[in-house]
Amino acid sequence: MTIEEERVKTANWRTWGPYVSDRQWGTVREDYSANGDPWNYTTHDMARSKAYRWGEEGIAGICDDEQLLCFALSLWNKQDPILKERYFGLTNTEGNHGEDVKELYYYLDNTPAHSYMKMLYKYPQACFPYTQLLEENRRRSKQDTEFELIDTGVFDDNRYFDIVVEYAKQSPHHILILISIYNRASEEKSIHVLPTIWFRNTWAWGHDTNKPQLNSNRAGTIEAYHQALGQYYLRCQDLPESLFCDNETNIVRLYGHAGIKGYYKDGINDYLIRGTASINPGKKGTKAAFNHDLTIPAGEHIVIRLSLSQDSNYDFESFDQIFNQRKEEADAFYRKVLKDEKNPDIINIKRQALSGLLWSKQFYYYDVHQWLKGDSGQPPPPSQRSELRNTDWKHLHSKEILSVPDKWEFPWFAAWDMAFHCYALSIVDREFAKSQLLYMVNEWYMHPNGQLPAYEWNFSDCNPPIHAMAIWEIYKAEKEANQGKGDVLFLEKVFHKLMLNFNWWVNRKDAIGNNIFEGGFLGLDNIGVIDRSNPLPNGRYLEQADATGWMAMYALNMLRIAHELLWHNPAYTEITSKYFEHFLYIAGAMNGVEGNLWDDEDNFYYDRLLLPDNISVSLKIRSLVGLIPLFVVETVADNEIKQDEFFDKRRKWFEEYRPDLAELVSHWNKVNKNDTHLFSLMRGFRMKMTLKRLLDENEFLSNYGIRSLSKFHLEHPFHFNEGDQVYTVKYTPGESDNNMFGGNSNWRGPVWLPMNWLIIESLRRYHIFYGDDFKVECPIGSGSYMTLNEVADELSRRVLRIFERNEEGIRPVFGNLKKLQTDEHFRDHLLFYEYFDGESGRGLGASHQTGWTALIATYFTNK
Repeated sequence: MTIEEERVKTANWRTWGPYVSDRQWGTVREDYSANGDPWNYTTHDMARSKAYRWGEEGIAGICDDEQLLCFALSLWNKQDPILKERYFGLTNTEGNHGEDVKELYYYLDNTPAHSYMKMLYKYPQACFPYTQLLEENRRRSKQDTEFELIDTGVFDDNRYFDIVVEYAKQSPHHILILISIYNRASEEKSIHVLPTIWFRNTWAWGHDTNKPQLNSNRAGTIEAYHQALGQYYLRCQDLPESLFCDNETNIVRLYGHAGIKGYYKDGINDYLIRGTASINPGKKGTKAAFNHDLTIPAGEHIVIRLSLSQDSNYDFESFDQIFNQRKEEADAFYRKVLKDEKNPDIINIKRQALSGLLWSKQFYYYDVHQWLKGDSGQPPPPSQRSELRNTDWKHLHSKEILSVPDKWEFPWFAAWDMAFHCYALSIVDREFAKSQLLYMVNEWYMHPNGQLPAYEWNFSDCNPPIHAMAIWEIYKAEKEANQGKGDVLFLEKVFHKLMLNFNWWVNRKDAIGNNIFEGGFLGLDNIGVIDRSNPLPNGRYLEQADATGWMAMYALNMLRIAHELLWHNPAYTEITSKYFEHFLYIAGAMNGVEGNLWDDEDNFYYDRLLLPDNISVSLKIRSLVGLIPLFVVETVADNEIKQDEFFDKRRKWFEEYRPDLAELVSHWNKVNKNDTHLFSLMRGFRMKMTLKRLLDENEFLSNYGIRSLSKFHLEHPFHFNEGDQVYTVKYTPGESDNNMFGGNSNWRGPVWLPMNWLIIESLRRYHIFYGDDFKVECPIGSGSYMTLNEVADELSRRVLRIFERNEEGIRPVFGNLKKLQTDEHFRDHLLFYEYFDGESGRGLGASHQTGWTALIATYFTNK
């Protein structure tokens, strides 16, 4: 076991970590408006002057696990109109494809205990082009590409600083900080670098009268005392000027309260930029920074060394030695994690992906009841708010370190994203992954009716029910790693809560009780021709192939978990059978007993629109919706089934009395030559027909994985007439070209890694049953036949191709940006985007959504 693996067994090594958000402004939590418009209630321009209620933001920020004390980096290039304290980006109405961070920063390294962390921020030396980015993106239409920071020319001729921020823990509560500032330009340049420390404002809301204090009684030291956290000292190796203000709202600037004086949150900004007397000459407050005014020769760099600890006399003698030691320990940890990889480029890709996932932890604080009611120390919120958002979730009280999709574009938890995060996290920190899954089913998250919260914009939205899948996969991996000993207590605790959630689905999302489900948009936004986010008018229902497929998969996952728990507790004897029967009835409904979502003409699964008078319309769109039934697959050894006598009896009963169900689904009642049963929605013919679409390069198969919509719809758009309105679905390989169903919805062509991961994992399960004798043509028309395991390998290779440097030295993820492709200071620093162009592999959407895109670290071509 590596030193890093030993550390994560000790909880206090995680006390400090990268838990500061990249964006707190524009979030639902900070919105106290009457109209529910978070983006305009707290804007980027207001952010430097407004104290937040629920969390903090910063560049390369760290904090303790209750976010009482924070540290981050502030910068000023002596050109900008404001201090660079936070990342700039456009709101969902300003960007031509929705909200979008307009900065270049990279999460380069991190370990589970955060004993070593590294990130890179690229800061232009010219005035940051705030106005240009805003105006050009406003000018562009949905049909145009986004206008990014690198497109402005601010990085031309290397006129920028590389700011490398590294953290190394000497001990759990002693953090060493190394800031390296590289001048990449060909001439001398100056910059202010301000390591900043502050307390989250916990005293202005009427609940806690204790106000912490920062002060400085000697050069190079800022003392920080908090009644709950204790005494800390931020020490700097050199002796820079220290600047103090308060993490308090500037009510003069924001609200026009003239004549009220104070050293507000924006005090350091105003002092440096405008020369105002806005810092506390008494050197005390709740926000402070060391001011380094540096002049760096061309091509050179300067380093700043700091220590944040409870040691008031730290002397920096062991600083470099500790840093080198932590780097070596991080290397040893990742050598073990990535031991099966030999290609240095692939190792770099996977290490950065996992590091970015570890950087994407956030202190997430949101008490919905308190948020709706308002705080006694503040004006009461408008009464309209009680009808706007999340009023049915007053029980939700989150105050945890959570894995979030992207700390700028999605700085909140998202239920189905988290399931994918946790699978990737389990590679590096299985206990943390399990804790995340447990949070989602705890009573202060899960609704009393059994629903899991989706995300803060609308907790009542419905996400795909994939938590049981993630839990089962993580349990299996741990059991295998521990020579057959799994964490049964974890499995049982989660299973009990998931039973409530499963019942919620059955009771709430099967409108006419026929085992076909209507889950809504289910995270796939605009993938359909009609808006699946809202109920349909005039008594119509949309019976969904994806919702029904997800539920069949859920039933199988629950069956496998119950079957596992049975060996430890006979009370689960009949529960296994319960989920087996759910699976059979859902499969029967989907495949033609009481309904049918399979189209015999096209040999594909489609959604079906039910109209009054029992009229049914099949919506023939070839999309991921019709591929999701592939995910419904599990294999079980024959001896395991026979040991479960009750389940074996029910299995045989169905075989005798409901042969109609037995004939519609997989060979669950037969064994292969390895005495294994296959539980799947699809028998061989339907699987082959689905794979024929999946592996056709003119349909789903791209050079970079599986597209979300068949390319068939490029030349053959699907049209649906609704009165005088015609709705159309057309293959769009990149960003959405219209505002339909959310505006920033992109499921009509791009490649999404979590869905590709599910396809690959499903194919490997099918291979366990069918073996090497079962082969399919891949790609269709090539004359090349592969086993299903080889097909999974081929898909893995194609997805990895997005990030890999090819023979010409080009990474498709970078698109046509020459500087990113060739410059030595850019080409090996990766961004793990939300999704990828179905034709070029170019990264699109949220640029730091390492969350589920970190699944790239699990892609192996010979698993």
